[in-house]
Amino acid sequence: MSNPATGRRIAEIVAAVLLPPLGVFLNRGLGTPFWISVLLTIIAFVPGVIYALYLILIDSRGAVTA
Repeated sequence: MSNPATGRRIAEIVAAVLLPPLGVFLNRGLGTPFWISVLLTIIAFVPGVIYALYLILIDSRGAVTA
């Protein structure tokens, strides 16, 4: 059986690739990381995607999550 957290993580990653601020919002909420993601996405799409994936795949303690 699939773990609901795994499905949520996949949805966050897909959202981060298609629309980086959405992926950050789903993972971290409407805070400073969200606005940084918006700014990076406006400046250039690829840095926004990289930043969003970084925030989603690296937890707040700096550990890599699978």
